[in-house]
Amino acid sequence: MYSFLISFAALVLGYIFYGGFVAKVFGADPKRPTPAMEKADGMDFIPMPSWKVFMIQFLNIAGTGPIFGAIMGAKFGPSSYLWIVFGCIFAGAVHDYLTGMLSVRHGGAGLPELVGTYLGGKTRTVMLFFSVLLLLLVGAVFVYSPAEILKDMAGDGTSRSFMIWVAVIFVYYVIATLMPIDKIIGRIYPVFAVSLIFMAAALMVGLFVKWPSLPEFWDGLSNRGPSVGVTGQPVFPCLFITIACGAISGFHATQSPLMARCIKNERLGRPVFYGSMITEGLVALIWAAVSSWFFFDGGAAQVGAGTDASAPAVVTLVSRNWLGTLGAVLALLGVVAAPITSGDTALRSGRLIIAEALHFDQKSRRNRLIISIPMFVVVALILWYNIADADGFNTIWRYFGWANQTLAVFALWTATVYLARARKGAYWLITLIPALFMTAVCTTYICTAKIGFNLPMEWNVAIGCITLVLSAAIFFSRLGRIRRQSPA
Repeated sequence: MYSFLISFAALVLGYIFYGGFVAKVFGADPKRPTPAMEKADGMDFIPMPSWKVFMIQFLNIAGTGPIFGAIMGAKFGPSSYLWIVFGCIFAGAVHDYLTGMLSVRHGGAGLPELVGTYLGGKTRTVMLFFSVLLLLLVGAVFVYSPAEILKDMAGDGTSRSFMIWVAVIFVYYVIATLMPIDKIIGRIYPVFAVSLIFMAAALMVGLFVKWPSLPEFWDGLSNRGPSVGVTGQPVFPCLFITIACGAISGFHATQSPLMARCIKNERLGRPVFYGSMITEGLVALIWAAVSSWFFFDGGAAQVGAGTDASAPAVVTLVSRNWLGTLGAVLALLGVVAAPITSGDTALRSGRLIIAEALHFDQKSRRNRLIISIPMFVVVALILWYNIADADGFNTIWRYFGWANQTLAVFALWTATVYLARARKGAYWLITLIPALFMTAVCTTYICTAKIGFNLPMEWNVAIGCITLVLSAAIFFSRLGRIRRQSPA
């Protein structure tokens, strides 16, 4: 528990001190008009109260990532705490803040447009296809996982019940994607965000009451998975792919522009973008601690399960055991709401990214349908194929995990080039270091994973080091030319 408490305090202090430093480096200007004020259209550019923007941003980025990822990542032991803390403070929150604020400065532009501005037109084209693909995967993943939980909550674990919930969630996605952002998202998201925060707070109280004997930093940072039957997953790179949304997530770079179109003042960027990521990190940290109890302190036996239980099963069993019937219902509503609300905004982001690339006005319902219908068809096909596969969810999740972190690599390099072109001293280091690290992580993972090139896992450190050195060499060889370019 002491390692958990140290990590919790570190995240809070990280927001106060490092978050303030990053905002100062960027130079948020409270007098500068935001896109919400200059381009209000009643559909996507709508000024909203700051508390509501924070709640929507938090729920948009939360998904099941900080919960399921933390549950699976807890098997790596205390290393999971360190990645959540350092990843959130120095990578994820910086990533979210800068992509959000760059979108504000560029009229609410989406990620592919920002990438094109700073990394070039060819990279923009790659990012356009890559980001839309990721968003469609998110839409599929975040239909699948809440449907699994809902069929168990309803007391009917049949495949028919599962398919009914899939259909219900999918219909909701269609409606929410096409409606103005303040009609559904702006009204119900704050309620679901409160449920998710309640769930995390209640579980933290449970941790204090139980005070379980959890693995500590001084017990070692190696993978503890073999003790619960998980082998062949070294901390590098597997931990950094498994825990994505709770530390850094490229998906967030597609979501921040949504709220960049709704904030009324640039000074709100720090609590909305940086603060939401830190809040997500706190949720992930709590679930990592709870899962450590489940896997390593006899928790699985206490709730009548094995240590091979799936992430959704851990959520259901722990919530019922710790919080009672009412608390479990509220907690599970938060867990169910999180992926659903990330799924619909993923498809909304996809619609806006495609519309921006095609210069297709979105005020017209007809124009929205022209873009949205093909997206819904693709998501339905992904779902159909993977539901038929017994290991469907895990298959989608593995591809989603790598694509998600690879998107973060592009976003971090974009922010690095922006800081260099803005001639802000050597402050580009605040994004260069995480960009180099995540480039090494993603390259190593796709080279050694079964879904990639399946090279020997023993090569992981060598591949990571070579990638990092080459990436750094390429950047520094071009730094002079980058800094001579005028800021965009």
